[in-house]
Amino acid sequence: MHKDGNVVPLHKAATDQANHSPLARLPVILLQVRDKAAQQLRHALQELFDNADDTLFEMADRARNDVEQNIFFEAMRDLRLKRKNIERGFLEQFFEAFTGLTQHDCPQNTLSCPLLFEESAPRTDDMERSVAVETMVGRVLKRDGFALDQLTARLSALLGKPLDDQHNPLGPALLCEYFLQAGRNLGVEIKVKLILLKLFERYVLADTEQLYSEANQLLIATGVLPELKPAPARRAIDRAAAAVSSEESSDPSPADEGVQEVFAALQELLLHVRGSVAPTLEPNIAAQPITTRDLLRLLSHLQQYVPALAAQDDFDLRNQLEQLLTRVSVRSGKSRIVGGADEDVINLIAMVFECILDDRNLPDSLKALIARLQIPMLKVAVLDKSFFSRSSHPARRLLNEIADAAMGWGDCDGEARSSLYLRIEQVVQRLLTDFVDDPAIFSELLADFLAFTSDERRRSELLEQRLRDAEEGRAKTELARQRVEQVLNQALLGKLLPPSVVSFVQDAWSKVLLLTCLKHGDQSAEWHADVQTMEQLIWSVQRHDDAESSLRLLALVPGLLKSLRDGLSSSAFDPFATSEFFSELEALHVRVLEHGAEPDQTEAAAMVEVSEQIVLHTADEGGVAPGSQRLPHDDAGLRQVEQLRLGSWVAFQEDEDHTLRCKLAAIIEATGRYVFVDRTGMKVLERTRTGLALEFRRGTVRALDDTLLFDRALESVLGNLRRLNRGK
Repeated sequence: MHKDGNVVPLHKAATDQANHSPLARLPVILLQVRDKAAQQLRHALQELFDNADDTLFEMADRARNDVEQNIFFEAMRDLRLKRKNIERGFLEQFFEAFTGLTQHDCPQNTLSCPLLFEESAPRTDDMERSVAVETMVGRVLKRDGFALDQLTARLSALLGKPLDDQHNPLGPALLCEYFLQAGRNLGVEIKVKLILLKLFERYVLADTEQLYSEANQLLIATGVLPELKPAPARRAIDRAAAAVSSEESSDPSPADEGVQEVFAALQELLLHVRGSVAPTLEPNIAAQPITTRDLLRLLSHLQQYVPALAAQDDFDLRNQLEQLLTRVSVRSGKSRIVGGADEDVINLIAMVFECILDDRNLPDSLKALIARLQIPMLKVAVLDKSFFSRSSHPARRLLNEIADAAMGWGDCDGEARSSLYLRIEQVVQRLLTDFVDDPAIFSELLADFLAFTSDERRRSELLEQRLRDAEEGRAKTELARQRVEQVLNQALLGKLLPPSVVSFVQDAWSKVLLLTCLKHGDQSAEWHADVQTMEQLIWSVQRHDDAESSLRLLALVPGLLKSLRDGLSSSAFDPFATSEFFSELEALHVRVLEHGAEPDQTEAAAMVEVSEQIVLHTADEGGVAPGSQRLPHDDAGLRQVEQLRLGSWVAFQEDEDHTLRCKLAAIIEATGRYVFVDRTGMKVLERTRTGLALEFRRGTVRALDDTLLFDRALESVLGNLRRLNRGK
């Protein structure tokens, strides 16, 4: 039973159920044609909006000023909010157009409607949109007009009345009108509207061949004008070329001339390496170049036999292609070679991949996966020479995004493979299995991969922000602890004191001072009061020679005890230990008052001299100690450390077999600590500035180059070719 129409999210139940409605009088086959077409159009619209976000973001990235950039960002926001309404409105109008086929007068939708994405617009804007739409419609008619004419003739025969292409619900004129009307409330600038129309052409109108072919086939199957000569099918390679030519751009004209100039310059550099893919049967037999289409067939054949990861080292693409050409030459009796331009592309892609696989910045576990992409990348480069000149090319972007996402990827095997590894594996396998000669697959995979990595990136950024906040708090605590250590040592070092008082100051009162320092700072009145309380406590248990000391002690004790109790209470010190200490302190004060400056021998023996520096420890204290070695300002290691920025990737050589890749997530200026996280945003290690500089000097850590992988490899290859040409 036919159910394609069920997937269209339209509220038309009441219309379908009413027997007297025009829709009820539509022939069943016409309902099938409608539902089948609606399914394809719905998927095409979804693809359009899925890619619109990336396109508008790229335009914002290339904006000349903040105002222009804000236009694109606002358009992205507006499009996200109204996307569902536009999709629904488009399909509702599409269904209404089919309903109108049963009426006496055909629907009078035309392209003269001024509601092109909004209620009112300047005449110049209206003219620009009209010209753009007319151009789009003209391209479809030129390309698929024959199939459309046949579909219109079959619909006329089915309905029993004449119908022209302009009123065919599947005609390009009405398809554009549905889109324009559905988006009439989308308030965006004219440049954004033109971009959306361009995307509509690329993702919806580009597939009219399939739309008309399937509709005609359904009508032929039910006996509607089966005698009409079928429309000639467009080749996939022609569709690929059409897709490439309609690549997204806000520029007024394509840069075909620039692409050819760039490729011509590349060919000059590649002259000296030609001949690597040119087998001949006999030296005196003239070689005959194969066509680009035949080359794509051979590459598609090889693509099905790309070896598994473990056998990648034994796979030489140029050697494999030469063997295929030799077999073809033997069978045909003619020496077949690859044409000059195609061979240049093969050589350039081969050298780029050799450079990529030698790149130390790329994780070893990823290199085998990327090596399997060589044939798909070669095929898209053969089809589209702008692959080498346009950094935003979907195939290049896909490769660069894969490398960027895996920058912090550690070696993984078998069961330890991460979700990222599996996702990249799926991308590679999809290209090897499905990519024949339609580059649109790269845009689809790129959109899916960006959606996946953006989710991971958001989670990672959230963890990194939490880590930075925690590390800043930890640094503040460490500085406060150092300040407390300083005042403790100033007050205690060199003094002869009862052990209980030394322990109390070091274990209990240090916590009071730490909390005060964190809460109020070391310049506050609260801090000075707590330090003074500690100094008074220490003075109160010492022996003094002057007679006035006893009177001073008697006057000091009440206020001292109150300050001690208040401080301990604010720090939630153990009440039992507090009571025990105050009992002992009372006894100490009594002995001081009774014996004055001359303690008895037993009491003197119980005193201890504080002779060592006091060092406070915390429960969560890290194992990173400040570097004791001072380095000169011009030290090579320090210069490398200073070049690191938040987000920089580095590789720590843990031993001969293991390398830890991590990202600099925080630089704690107060303590000079550098905190590193893994790909997921989890903290993996930290280093002091000096310690990190020493590791750079020893070569146990190196900064990773996180520039675009393909662009970096291509630039390296071109540099090598220039040096080679200068040497000849």
